[in-house]
Amino acid sequence: MRALLVSTYELGRQPFGLASPAAWLRRDGAEVRLVDIAKEPLPDDAVRQADLIAIHLPMHTATRLAVPIIQKMRSVNATARLCAYGLYAPLNADWLRSLGVDDVLGGEFEGELAAIARAVALGVVDLAVGPPDESRRVAGPKDPPYGPLPGTSLPRLQFLVPDRTGLPPLTSYATLQIGSERVITGYTEASRGCRHLCRHCPVVPVYQGQFRVVQPEVVLADVAAQIAAGARHITFGDPDFFNGPTHAVRVVEALHEAHPTITYDVTIKVEHLLKHRDLLGRLRETGCLFVTSAVESMDDRTLALLDKGHSRQDVLDAVALCRRAGLTLVPTFVAFHPWMTLDSYCDLLQVIDEQDLVDHVAPIQLAIRLLIPNGSRLLETDETRRLALSFDPATLAYRWAHPDPRVDVLHADVSALVGARLTSDRREVFEDISALSHARAGLVRPPTSPLDRAIPRPQVPYLSEPWYCCAEPNPEQLHLR
Repeated sequence: MRALLVSTYELGRQPFGLASPAAWLRRDGAEVRLVDIAKEPLPDDAVRQADLIAIHLPMHTATRLAVPIIQKMRSVNATARLCAYGLYAPLNADWLRSLGVDDVLGGEFEGELAAIARAVALGVVDLAVGPPDESRRVAGPKDPPYGPLPGTSLPRLQFLVPDRTGLPPLTSYATLQIGSERVITGYTEASRGCRHLCRHCPVVPVYQGQFRVVQPEVVLADVAAQIAAGARHITFGDPDFFNGPTHAVRVVEALHEAHPTITYDVTIKVEHLLKHRDLLGRLRETGCLFVTSAVESMDDRTLALLDKGHSRQDVLDAVALCRRAGLTLVPTFVAFHPWMTLDSYCDLLQVIDEQDLVDHVAPIQLAIRLLIPNGSRLLETDETRRLALSFDPATLAYRWAHPDPRVDVLHADVSALVGARLTSDRREVFEDISALSHARAGLVRPPTSPLDRAIPRPQVPYLSEPWYCCAEPNPEQLHLR
């Protein structure tokens, strides 16, 4: 049985979403070919020869990019079993099936995909897997807005060590940048899902507060294989590394003991940075260079609407805690949303400046516009319903316009500014965005403190492919610095 696993885009990382299921299929004797379309063309012969084709859809951009790929695969091979899996697959199940997809799998997909492969090998054609069409429907183009998929318990898998055989080398992917130095970077996952229910998060409709760990020995073996392939830094892609802090610390302590020169980065909620502040020093001691945290906004009302679980003051406290622990905090934002104003956008910029975070923030973060896909918990709120949303099948999201047209104009102009300055210094781009925004708001921009220029800054580490989530990027803007 020949299987073809396809990735369209995974934030510049070597696709874990291909390597993990590849191990399961190869264990069962399947001949598996991996194709990362972000780095290589899709070969017709691989499509034509495949008995099973599965495409990974972990994010909105990857799903939009998949449209012509799915259409091509169906035209080249009309008889292969075609699967879509990942966070954004069940959120767009009807649409995917209209394109000819046979199976739609969501979280913890490896076991189901392996079962499909075994059925294909045996010639079974009526195997039913994945969410039933009606029992797990989400809002679609003709439906009224409503929220997540009805609850279901996801399996607890005994994971296998991902098999990256056949993927482009790590040198083809995003690197860690520290000044002029570029460090080869690997990627793994120590856990999946999230205990929290933030209204805008794409993890929530699929996992619904469920959290699953990857066995430590599997994580460490995956990391060791990537280190052997040249990685000197590892990104942990867990939605929140401190959903299970005991598990997380066990993993990084074992990593540091086995590979003391290897560094890493993680993603942690503001709420968890405060709750587990006693663990921040341990992260730094074991090689953590920076922590990404989805701050989203500095406005308390907006944070409450998003159900983020933190406040403006909590963000300021987290910045101070990370500094004291010697960790670089990398905040991410949903800068443009229906509840902002020109004044509040300028306030966000001023907080970033005052907290000396300008070098920590990728300019694309200042142009992110709120994404409302199928299944979003935002569809449950009166504030969202009042926006007169319309579902756009072309973008697979509910479109919204800001009540103040000047905000949408500013968004377009900031996006254009960022897109035209891909190689510019972050601080220079920030200065231009701030000047533009204050002028549009009719506000006098506070002068930069002389101390701000006088103090030398340490080099801020960051990944060459910026992290973003719950956002509406253009597929053309996939390599914003």
